[in-house]
Parts: sequence; C-alpha cells; structure tokens
Amino acid sequence: MERINPATGEHVETVEEHDDEAVEERLATAADTYESWREVPMNERRQLLEEAADVLRENEEHYAELMTVEMGKPISQARGEVRKCAWVCEHYAEKAPEYLQDEVVGGASHAKTYVRHEPIGTVLAVMPWNFPFWQVFRFAAPSLAAGNVGLLKHASNVPKCALAIEEVFREAGFPEGAFQTLLVGGSDANEVIRDDRVRAVTLTGSEFAGKQVAKTAGEELKKTVLELGGSDPFVVLDDANVDEAVETAALARLQNSGQSCIAAKRFIVHDDVYDEFLDAFVEEMDAWTVGDPMDDETEVGPQAREDLMQDLHDQVERSVDAGADCLLGGEPMDRDGYYYPPTVLADLDRDMAVACEETFGPVAAVFRVESEAEAVELANDSPYGLGASVWTDDLDRGERVAHQIDAGATFVNEMVKSDPRLPFGGVGISGYGRELAAEGIREFVNRKTVWVQAADEE
Repeated sequence: MERINPATGEHVETVEEHDDEAVEERLATAADTYESWREVPMNERRQLLEEAADVLRENEEHYAELMTVEMGKPISQARGEVRKCAWVCEHYAEKAPEYLQDEVVGGASHAKTYVRHEPIGTVLAVMPWNFPFWQVFRFAAPSLAAGNVGLLKHASNVPKCALAIEEVFREAGFPEGAFQTLLVGGSDANEVIRDDRVRAVTLTGSEFAGKQVAKTAGEELKKTVLELGGSDPFVVLDDANVDEAVETAALARLQNSGQSCIAAKRFIVHDDVYDEFLDAFVEEMDAWTVGDPMDDETEVGPQAREDLMQDLHDQVERSVDAGADCLLGGEPMDRDGYYYPPTVLADLDRDMAVACEETFGPVAAVFRVESEAEAVELANDSPYGLGASVWTDDLDRGERVAHQIDAGATFVNEMVKSDPRLPFGGVGISGYGRELAAEGIREFVNRKTVWVQAADEE
C-alpha cells in the first residue's frame, strides 16, 4: 500500500499488506476474543470506551497529522474529526445500557416475555478514506459496546490511519482481538466476508463497492449495513434568509474539501431569490482559502488522489460541454499536488453530469426553480437519498417540505451532519441500515425473544 501525500504528489512510504497467514491469525484471534469479550460486563466495556476517548484526546495532533498526510484533510478539520471520535466513544459509554436494555413485552398469560439484545460475533468494517477516523469509530464504538469484536479493512491510501485506530483500542485496554486492522485489498476482503468466523459486514463507500459487498454477503446470508454515496439537495425557498443560507451552503459544499457523501451537491433555489443567492454564493465560495492542509488557515485542501481529481474535472468538463455556465473555478490548480478549486456551475439541465452523478469534490451545481413544488420534485429527481437541507423562514413550511423529500435525513435551516444521538443512513442507492444512536447499536445484535412460562397452578 502506497502512502502518497496528496498536497505534494510525493511518495511517503510503502506499507506491506498482510499475507494469508497474518489474515488467518487475526481472524482466529477475533473469534477467540469474542468468546470472552461477549461475557465482559457492560460497565467494564463502558469504562474501556471512556479510556479510548481519552487516548484520542491525548493524541489528537498525532492522529490529525496522519489524516492530513495520507488524504489531505485540512489540519484544523482533522483535529475536529479526532474530537468527534472521542465524542462517539463517550456517547456509547453513557447510552449503551439504555439502548440495549431488555424490552419487556406484556400480555402473555402467566408468562414473562421480553426481547434481549445479544452480540453476534465478528463484524467486518470496510471503510473509506474521506473521514478515515470518524467513519470507523461510528461503527466501532457501538459494536464493541454491544459485545461484538471488529475487523477493519480500510482504504488502501490510509494504512497508517488504519493501524493507528487499532492502536487506540489497544492503548485503551481492550483485549488484543477486540478490534484489529487487516491490511488487504478489495479482492481479499471478499474472502474475509466468506469466512465462517465473520458474522456481518458494514461498508461505507461507493455504490459499486456496496453492490460487491452486498452480493458476497448475500451469498453467505450475512447481515450488511451499507452507507453509500449521496447527491444531497440544498433547497432555498423564496422566504429563506439568503445570507444565512449562503454561508452554510459554502460550508456544506466545501467541508473536507468537498469529499463527503453528505455534502450539499445540488443547490435548488427559488426564482425569487435565485440571483441574490447565486451572486453571494459565488463570492462566498471564492473566499475560502485553498492551500497547504498542514496550515491552520487552510480551509480547502487537495483532493485525496490524482485519479479522483481527474474524475471530478471530467464531470465538470462534460457538463460545460453540454451547456453549463462555469461561474467559478473549473480547472485543476496549477501547483504541486491534487488541488481542485471551489467551483460553481449554473444554467444546468438535469441530464448533465454534475446534476445526475455524485460529484465528490468542491463542485456546486445550482438550479433555478419556479415553485416549492418544483423544488421538491427536483430534489427527489435522483436515485440517491442520503440527506437534504431546506431553507425557509417559515418553520412549519420547512418541516412540511422536509417530509416530502426522499432521504434518510432532512434538516431545516441547517446543513446535513452526522450526530451520535441520531440515526444516520440513506435510502435508494445511498444504501440501507442505520448507524449511530439506538438504531446503530442494534444493527449488529441478535434481538432475541425470550418467553418464560409460569407453571400451571393447581
């Protein structure tokens, strides 16, 4: 696995993949550890999660720098990601007993009936590079709290992040096999899925990767949770506070250098405020600082890989060739590294690349609509259904429109975000299942019905 610094394009290090023997050793260790870990009292698991949060906070700068070197995340945002991982550990340390408590079901005559939540075993997590710590921890914290053990197959361009996450749990005091990293490629991951010791799979990634994992897991009748891509609509209605909408719109598009599944990608703006919004939006997008991701002042860093930058530019070029108007950016930057500038496209047709494909980078597609109904229809004119944002001064109206948009999460006067207290996931080709909150911890447990019948009284 090659570590390439996306800010410079320079080779940093080659990390050797695990061979078959090493993979087998980790699978065996996971299976053995599960048998004892599942019996560890909840209070001890909670304490270990709190220790993991402490390890993260104490090593924030080290882990942030790993992310920045491997995938180019601006360092200030990388620090925030580490802190969010600590938060999710603390959340499940506090809430796991409540989320997993027995559910008493009454009504049966002379019987005690309830639903019990039991762990299921080893869960494989196939994770992407764009939030290399957060997307792992939002799986790991609830899964470990539930009594499962985890195996991580991370993206090949962030191997040191993957190893560091394993280190976090080891330093926190978790048993050796509770959470392990597998440095393997995609084809090897399929073989791991097929292994009888792996009971379930969670994947965050592309539609293509999701289909491959779902196919393999389906053939083995194993549970999956898929969090895939998104083309989130950002709907600005005629009564919206345009200044607030513009400020949040730029953040929602440019955070993590635009490389986020829940980033706002299609900006759907009512005709009454379209010109005002577009002018201010272009100005705001242009004001964001592009530069060295190790600089605290940088807001937009490089794209994570050269091929990803070229794919993004191809989408822009195809859209411009089809008649889109490029108001800002639109060309790779003339500097070392894989930099693509904040870009705004307008005068769009629905069949243009930036309208119907997921743009995974700092490219915003702005659409003009004549009515609320047209805004909802356009928002739903996508196979994706991850998140959506609606902007209006009428909160009742905003809530009603939010209900009409097909997505796993809808936000009114706020950008789409993940929060440990709320379930996270999508519909359509954005995947299925939920992470975080009570729903997330219950995805990988056996919801066992228990019926205890009292003896007949004579």
